[in-house]
Amino acid sequence: MGNLIPSAKVNILANHKVWLEDNAIQQLHTTAQLAHIRAAVGLPDLHAGRGYPIGAAFFSTEHFYPALVGGDIGCGMALWQTDLLRHKVSGRKLAKQLGNIDGSLSGDDLQAAADAVQQLLAQHALRHDYASLPLDAHSMTASVGTIGGGNHFAELLQTDTVYDSDTAPDPSRVYLLVHSGSRGLGGAILREHVEQYGHHGLQAASTAASAYLAQHNTALAYAKLNRDWIAKRILAAWKTPARCLLDIHHNHVLPARINGCDGYLHRKGATPSDQGWVMVPGSRGDYSYLLAPTDSSEYLYSLAHGAGRKWARQDCYGRLSGKYTAQDLHQTRFGSTVVCGDKGLLFEEAPAAYKNVDAVVMTLVEAGLCRLIARYKPMLTYKKGDSACC
Repeated sequence: MGNLIPSAKVNILANHKVWLEDNAIQQLHTTAQLAHIRAAVGLPDLHAGRGYPIGAAFFSTEHFYPALVGGDIGCGMALWQTDLLRHKVSGRKLAKQLGNIDGSLSGDDLQAAADAVQQLLAQHALRHDYASLPLDAHSMTASVGTIGGGNHFAELLQTDTVYDSDTAPDPSRVYLLVHSGSRGLGGAILREHVEQYGHHGLQAASTAASAYLAQHNTALAYAKLNRDWIAKRILAAWKTPARCLLDIHHNHVLPARINGCDGYLHRKGATPSDQGWVMVPGSRGDYSYLLAPTDSSEYLYSLAHGAGRKWARQDCYGRLSGKYTAQDLHQTRFGSTVVCGDKGLLFEEAPAAYKNVDAVVMTLVEAGLCRLIARYKPMLTYKKGDSACC
C-alpha cells in the first residue's frame, strides 16, 4: 500500500448574513481532496471559479499547485492617499480630466516603464537564469499602467465613516484604490505550466517547482509595478501627489509554516492578514472597508478580498437588462460616476452581481479576525475608457 494521506481540514467562514452558493462549497471540498493539501479555507466572499473556488486559501506540504493560484498571479490592491480635498473635487470632473487610460504609456513615461521592466527582467535573470519568462520585454512594457478587464478597476474614494480616529487616514482627503494584476504575464505562465504538467501540481524540491516559483515571483513584482504605474498616470492626470498606504497581492503561493509544519500557502482571491492593513472593496456601487487584521491563524492568515460574486458573469445581462439600461449603470446609488465603455462588462460588474460587502466584512469582524478602521464610498470608478460617459 502507498502512504496514507490524511484528509484536509476544511474551514468555511460564513453565517446567516452571507450567502454561499453550493457550487462554490463543492469546489472548495473537491480541491481540498487533492493530494498533499492539508487545510482549506473558504472566506465569506467565496464563489465558484473555473474549476477552483475564489475567495479561498489552501495549505499543502511537499507539493504545491500553480493552478490554484490561477492566471492572474499577483492580482491585488493598492491604496493611495492623495492631496485632493473631498469637498473640492467631483468624480465627474475628474473623469473628464483623466480621459482614457486603456492604452500603453507614452513619451517619457513609456521610456521609464520600459527601463523598469528591463531592470525587473535583469533581476530575474540574475537570480533565476534557468527560468525564462513566456513574455518578452516589449509585451510586458506595453501592458504596464493598464488596468485590464474582469473585476479590475481604479476607484476614487471618500471617507464615509471613521471607526478608529486614532489610526484612520485623514478623512478630508480622497483616496485612490487600484485593483489589477500581472496582466498577460501571469496568464502566459499558467498556460505554459498547464501545457507541461497539467493540474497535478509540482514536487516542491524539483527543478520544475523552482522554475515556476521564479516566474511566479517575477510576476508578483510585475503586478506591483503595474499598479504603481496605473496610480502614477492617474495621479499625474489629476496633478496631485500621493502616498501609498498599502499594496497587497491576492493571488499567490508562498512558503509558509502552519501549525508547526512547513509547506506552501496558496491564496486565490484572498487577502493576507499578516502584512498590515487590508482593503476590502464592495462592488463599484458599494462601500469599501479599511481593516486592521488581528488573529486569523485559524483561517490560514487570510481575509476576504472583496464582496465576492453572487451571479456568474454570463447570467448578469439576462438578469439585469430588463431592470436597467447601460446608462443607468454609469451612475451608482451614491451618485458616483462609473466609466466603462464595454456594455457587456458594465452589466457583468453591476453592483447587483455582487454580495453585500457590509455582511462580508461584519462576518470577519464578528469572528474576531480584524477590526474596522474606516469605511469609504466611491466618487469615481474607472473600468474601461469611454469618452461618451465622461
